[in-house]
Amino acid sequence: MDAHRPPPDARPWHPAQGHSRRDVIRMIGGAAFAVPIASALAGCGGQDTASTLRVSYQQFGSGQVMRNYITEVARQFSQQRPELAVDLVPLVAAENDYFTKNDLMMSSPRTATDLVYEDTFILNSDVAAGYLRPIDDYLADWPQWRYFQPVTRDAVKAEDGKRYGVPTSTDTRAIWYHSELFRRAGLPVPWQPRTWADVLTAARTIKRRLPGVIPLNLYASKASGEKTSMQGFEMLLYGTDSTLYDQDARKWVLGSKGFLDSLGFVRTLFAEKLGPPLNSALDPNLSEQINNAWFPQGKIAMAVDGSWISSAWREGASGEWPQAAQVMRMARMPTQRGQAPGMVTLSGGWLWALPAKASRPDLAWELLKVLASTENMTDFTVADGNVTVRTDVAAQPAYRNGSPFIPFFTDLVKNTTYRPALAPYPQVSNAIQIASESVMLGGSPAAAAKAYDSTVTGIVGPDQTMREA
Repeated sequence: MDAHRPPPDARPWHPAQGHSRRDVIRMIGGAAFAVPIASALAGCGGQDTASTLRVSYQQFGSGQVMRNYITEVARQFSQQRPELAVDLVPLVAAENDYFTKNDLMMSSPRTATDLVYEDTFILNSDVAAGYLRPIDDYLADWPQWRYFQPVTRDAVKAEDGKRYGVPTSTDTRAIWYHSELFRRAGLPVPWQPRTWADVLTAARTIKRRLPGVIPLNLYASKASGEKTSMQGFEMLLYGTDSTLYDQDARKWVLGSKGFLDSLGFVRTLFAEKLGPPLNSALDPNLSEQINNAWFPQGKIAMAVDGSWISSAWREGASGEWPQAAQVMRMARMPTQRGQAPGMVTLSGGWLWALPAKASRPDLAWELLKVLASTENMTDFTVADGNVTVRTDVAAQPAYRNGSPFIPFFTDLVKNTTYRPALAPYPQVSNAIQIASESVMLGGSPAAAAKAYDSTVTGIVGPDQTMREA
């Protein structure tokens, strides 16, 4: 998501060249030193621990946006507190592997970092495991907390009613479409479908009039992981009259018509060859193929995806595409039949949290406040191509003018839905991916839904499920 260089107004501080990804960048009094991660972790219980704060985060391949952001913040903090060092601990790992590494580090006082970067959907799972510290007392005395959107404040609240993190940014989802291909196919621009049928009609028109162009991508494989759950299946399900989890009953919903209809949409998409070829749909690198090649080369007309994908088209990015702002358009994902509220969008997002087994939460909170300053969060959000969760950042000219696509996706936040931030969700999500891939490969939606119901019952127990009325 951050495989592009930050724009000039992000003003990143660049660390010295030649450091391995296995290095920790240590900031001491504003100066940088590189030490191997293994050495840093081995010394967690050493005598310099009291003067060192450690920050762990996910390093996305060769991307530098997160590294530059935290390194600049570490420099600022070390200048304010020259007696303290800040160690950056980048974990180079795919998404699920990153969560596993994080949990292993947080499980012991010897390896727990002072600040950790968390995905909102894993929050309750880590709270239930005792890995995170509630921060309500800190938030109560932090003036900037009032700038966070109410829905994002709730996203960091666990089942116990306490808050465990400070959101950094969020994302929203919609249908991206290639306006030049739409015009060539005789479709209207701008385009806004009202129902699922409208989306399929546009896809069928593309297939008929533009042979060789892929009409629509909707992630549907296990290889695409959470993309299949969020950008794919749940963007359908939340547009039906059904839901994944009943908040009032506090139970997972089984046997729903909306679940079956959503699988039916996936089946139709691939049975009519309106989606990518199966060998591509099963490729874990499908998103990179779409964003870096197919859209810029005019090989795909539509994709249900997130607000961040335009970062692939920026200057210096892997899919650099100067014409993207003129060619690419967005449409809100419609509900199944056009029923209220008429659109669907889902949000994820990341947060900074304080591990429960780290020993210096007060100092970690001081560092977190620098990470979350208006200026630093504006620079980071613009550089990463994400959507802000804060009204103060949204008002900054650098944010408003950072991308031609951002205003559209920012406007969706007020109507967004978050995934159930519950401990079983990662396993439920995996069951969704299995069901989706099954119908993509030709399986029966009814059989896939039945298998999903059985799997979820096994995950959460019969008393935590309910049948749709």
